[in-house]
Amino acid sequence: MCIACATSPLDAARKDAFGDALLAMLNGGMTCLMISLGHRAGLFDAMADGEPRTLAMLVDQTGLNERYVREWLGAMVAARIIERDPQTGMHRLPPEHAHWLSRNNPTGNMAVFAQYLAVLGSVEDDVLECFRRGGGVPYAAFKRFHDVMAEDSGQAIVQTIVDQVVPRMPGLHERLQAGIDVLDVGCGRGLAMMQLAAAYPRSRFTGYDLSEAAVAEARRVAAERGLSNIRFEQRDLTDWDEPASYDWITALDAIHDQARPDKVLAAIRRALRPAGVFLMMDIDASSESVDNIDHPLGAMIYAISCMHCMTVSLAQGGMGLGAAWGVQLAERMLREAGFESVRIERMAHDFQNAYFIMET
Repeated sequence: MCIACATSPLDAARKDAFGDALLAMLNGGMTCLMISLGHRAGLFDAMADGEPRTLAMLVDQTGLNERYVREWLGAMVAARIIERDPQTGMHRLPPEHAHWLSRNNPTGNMAVFAQYLAVLGSVEDDVLECFRRGGGVPYAAFKRFHDVMAEDSGQAIVQTIVDQVVPRMPGLHERLQAGIDVLDVGCGRGLAMMQLAAAYPRSRFTGYDLSEAAVAEARRVAAERGLSNIRFEQRDLTDWDEPASYDWITALDAIHDQARPDKVLAAIRRALRPAGVFLMMDIDASSESVDNIDHPLGAMIYAISCMHCMTVSLAQGGMGLGAAWGVQLAERMLREAGFESVRIERMAHDFQNAYFIMET
């Protein structure tokens, strides 16, 4: 031990600056909980027009409990998210704030992400036990995770997959129109596949996911929409093998969650037919943590990984790759799985994901 280092005086300015930063983090974290509530309760949507409202007007509009709305408004005012005029008692959500907090913005509603704090916090005790004993927390322990992921992917990929993602792969639109076989690995509730199934009725779509609850919901919604060219199946993909069965395979923010992503990627390569295409959408981060310091979601990616992505993989006896596996490792594993050509693209609306395109 370095005695000189241990007894060195504190840099007062640095100490105070970090204390201030921690206070900001604590306030921000608690504000995220309130943002999550406001999103789920529809309060931001109700105020998205930018018009001033009294508490009574907002309660009347939303049908929510007055006492809880009043306290929520207090938190939003203290966080400088909602403006309040103490003379008139009017509250106003500025349009510039509503742009990032309401469902009027289908690809940029950041209130969606605030929900992760409450969802992941619910398994803190379980994850803490894993710190002590190893292992992982299974999917079944996470309440509402698929709800939040459906909203998250709804912004990142569902709204754009037909008009912006398909055109990135030359000739794919025409092939989908003519009719091909498509598989989504780790489909969740299958919303992206449903968008494609509706747009390309001659093609046949399949979704596999480990969660029976997610698959059941996907089946229900697909039936409700009258989509007869799509099917969903609960399946553990660790030892899955369907050689030369599909023309296009997608894995949308799903590979890093797998117990054995290396085996899944190799199985995907085998499952593609000649001239097949694999699209992997996954977290756009670096495999080196220092490189993620300036990433707009750097700390959040590691937190979600520790509290969900990594631990659910470890719960299956898997590799525990984690969400922050990084584009470098992702590209290396894709090549090891047999993909000789790997193209990485980004989408203007999506700053959290990279799009890996592999053509056989």
